[in-house]
Amino acid sequence: MSAQVLEAPVRGALTGLLLAMADDEFVLGYWDSEWTGIAPVLEEDVAFASLAQDEIGHAQALYQLLADLEGGDPDELAYGRAPEGYRHARLLDHPRTDWAFSVARRFLYDTADAARLDALAASAYQPLAGVVAKMRREEAYHLLHMHAWVERLATGGQEPRARLVAAMERLWPDALCVLDGIEGDELLAEAGVLAEPMAAIRTRWLAGLAPELARLGLPGPPAARAGACRGPGRSDDFRWLWEQFTMVRRSDPEAVW
Repeated sequence: MSAQVLEAPVRGALTGLLLAMADDEFVLGYWDSEWTGIAPVLEEDVAFASLAQDEIGHAQALYQLLADLEGGDPDELAYGRAPEGYRHARLLDHPRTDWAFSVARRFLYDTADAARLDALAASAYQPLAGVVAKMRREEAYHLLHMHAWVERLATGGQEPRARLVAAMERLWPDALCVLDGIEGDELLAEAGVLAEPMAAIRTRWLAGLAPELARLGLPGPPAARAGACRGPGRSDDFRWLWEQFTMVRRSDPEAVW
């Protein structure tokens, strides 16, 4: 399937999906980069820098797909919008906080994102299927890394466990937003762009996660999430991050890099 054969409603839904996914990866990558130089051990300094680089690379590929679909400049999409224009999930509005918080957020995001990518692996929109294939190869290592850290914190003593549990309890309502807030996802499923609607993907994600949470005695999701999942309201913490990652471009918007 090419962009030329997409009907207007499906095209609009695909645009929303690509922007949400790209912004998720982009914002998470910049939050992860905040650990560079201050991670609790040297190997994690390197690891989180690598994770950040991967996520920003994934975002670049998705912004390019969006630009190919609708026109425009991928760099402008990434750096040229006001904070209200970003459509990342509310899970990514929180600041870096402490190590357990970052581990909990990455674990919840990565497991949800894996379910989303699984539903796009055989997408009828071939440009997206190609990008997803590369993302899944890299995200597999992210998942392994975060599963290992969750196990380590959950079983590593009273304080690390308490911090992890508190972080997951705080983040769970917003984690549900990763697989929500995409308008027209049922149209995408009917067109074969997605394997199934987002509600079904979320159910599959939570069912797959439940045994590990039970094994480690970690909190599960609330009955429902509250509030808008993908903006336009944005936290002061994200606005601070936006100031950081747009600083250079805003200093000279006409510069050629």
